[in-house]
Amino acid sequence: MHFADSTTLRIGGEAPSFVHATTEAELIAAVQQADHQGEPTLILGGGSNLLVSDARFDGLVVRADVRGVAIQEVGDLVFVTAACGEPWDDLVAACLASGINGLEALSGIPGTVGATPIQNVGAYGIDVASLIATVRVWDRHQQALRDLSPQECAFTYRHSAFKDEPDHWIVLAVTFALARTGRSRISYPQLAQALGLEVGDTALAVEIREAVLHLREQKGMLLDDDDRDTWSAGSFFTNPVVPAAAASALPAECPRYPEGAHVKLSAAWLIEQAGVGRGYTLNGRAAVSSRHALALTNRGDASAADVIELARAIRARVLENFGILLTPEVRLVGCSLD
Repeated sequence: MHFADSTTLRIGGEAPSFVHATTEAELIAAVQQADHQGEPTLILGGGSNLLVSDARFDGLVVRADVRGVAIQEVGDLVFVTAACGEPWDDLVAACLASGINGLEALSGIPGTVGATPIQNVGAYGIDVASLIATVRVWDRHQQALRDLSPQECAFTYRHSAFKDEPDHWIVLAVTFALARTGRSRISYPQLAQALGLEVGDTALAVEIREAVLHLREQKGMLLDDDDRDTWSAGSFFTNPVVPAAAASALPAECPRYPEGAHVKLSAAWLIEQAGVGRGYTLNGRAAVSSRHALALTNRGDASAADVIELARAIRARVLENFGILLTPEVRLVGCSLD
């Protein structure tokens, strides 16, 4: 297989050693064999958060295509367990179609269910950490199945224990604690504005989904094979989380949000104010999206090296102008910004 055919950036070299796992047993067996042989392993879901080197990948790629959804109601809660290979947005849509709400603010995010706890995926004021009840995993160290609690997952902003120890766990399924209230509270200003509401108001879950999909489409964050402005891995950088003193040194108009004892800044604002506009490019092959400063896009024939060069230039501009070092949100395989 080629990563260029299996990632949303449509970039990456060949991976001759490849297994398509459609059951938990197949997925575990493939990883066990690779671990026994000391072979590097990459678990591939939807390929929506990856930038892979143009070089050949010397290891095993396992596509985790395990499917299945189970629902259990306990009191007012609805526990939805989805296998790692379930397409994320299909799960969101299916829950809403069944009258189950909670996931709607995360509509339109590409990729699979198994990736969501790894990245602690979030959007429009919601992180999956706030909705996850348990994560079913294969423990590669203990050679055992385990159900991890949210505390054991060590969730923080766009981070988890799975990112800290990428060779320790294989996510097999995720259980979400949801509800059938039909309405959800709005906690994000842009979403509230799109709905004509105030932060703190509630709206029908289906209306929230429609508004989120519209916002994502406007930003070029809905995948479209015919639109190269969407050939990206979503937000390339995370929003920086800095001490309050560092945030206070920035211009007053810089958007900032409380994040525990720290302050979260808008990476998109920092990028644009550093002089990197939408559509910015170094060579025409890789470019900042014309609709969102955080998305780096493949204009059709970009290489991983092209994207890395662009990302380095953006990071250098922000560091020079604001003293803030941006961190990639995209997983880099066989390449680095350093």
